[in-house]
Amino acid sequence: MSGDITAAGDLIAGALGARAVEPHAGEGTGHGAAGGLCLNCGTRRIGTHCHACGQSGDVHRSVGAIGHEIAHGVFHFEGKIWRTLPMLLWRPGDLTRRYVAGERARFVSPLALFLFTVFLMFATISAIGGDIAELVTPERMNGDIMGIARGAEQAQQELAATEVRRARLVAAGRSTEKLDKEIASLRTAVAALRRVKGGTTAETPFTLAHAETGWPSLDHGLQKANKNPGLALYKLQSSAYKYSWLLIPISTPFVALMFLWRRRFGLYDHAIFVTYSLAFMMLMVIALMLLGVAGLGSGWIVLAVFALPPLHMYRQLRDAYTLRRISALWRTAALLVFAWAALLTFVTLLLMHGLTD
Repeated sequence: MSGDITAAGDLIAGALGARAVEPHAGEGTGHGAAGGLCLNCGTRRIGTHCHACGQSGDVHRSVGAIGHEIAHGVFHFEGKIWRTLPMLLWRPGDLTRRYVAGERARFVSPLALFLFTVFLMFATISAIGGDIAELVTPERMNGDIMGIARGAEQAQQELAATEVRRARLVAAGRSTEKLDKEIASLRTAVAALRRVKGGTTAETPFTLAHAETGWPSLDHGLQKANKNPGLALYKLQSSAYKYSWLLIPISTPFVALMFLWRRRFGLYDHAIFVTYSLAFMMLMVIALMLLGVAGLGSGWIVLAVFALPPLHMYRQLRDAYTLRRISALWRTAALLVFAWAALLTFVTLLLMHGLTD
């Protein structure tokens, strides 16, 4: 229940945060009567909205109006979301190019969409996965190690008993074909469990790290993480939620590297490209999590994870920058490498911040 409440709160916060970034989205859909003075700036209105500041002449002062604002923020983005999402999914390059060229009023701004998808993704994670601090504890992880150890011992005992039965059948001159297959399977299981166990005994306590870096703040953070890895991971998740916007300035220079000799594209163009691309990736993660809960096989999810990002990057690159096929293909390959580099940089910064804070 608490996870559902947190998820709903995150969703509403995301919508309101995106609304704060894009405050005038859809202001032309109000129902204020023409004429009269604007209650915001005092200008005499010509139509239903003030031509000076954009405020609607229809100003609500009721509790229901608050719910109306939340509903619009969450579900509509004042109508723009239904024009933006289909293009983001199927024609991301056209969306990027048209927004950069100045077609702004028709679409949700990249930053507003990015903020909304960030909040929506973490709300989904919270609703599906619950509290990570409860899921990752030393006791639970030590219990997993002990479970692996017990499984390896049980498989070894069953293997020994089966081999004894086979020896009796051989002594009696009977067929051992069925037991031979069972013994082969048990040997495979024992070998796999031992590899997973990695030589760790059930008495070995779980620790997150043993590194001594010589950096006092970092070493102190590692010691705290060893004592409570669940809390450390929870803080990492919270930091990822708060600082997710850093992915934009981290990723933009990598994209700019691929267009150094094309002066007509500036950092602003690349930032819009990156922001829309990140919004799509987070929407993909949300969709795959929900499909996984609905019962979609892990094989299909893995296939989507490896196939959809490069396909979307290729389409966005080719149409946003008007590239030829070969030019878009090699840039897609480079962008995949850059994306991993940006993600690793982001995670490293989060770890350093979390452990030294």
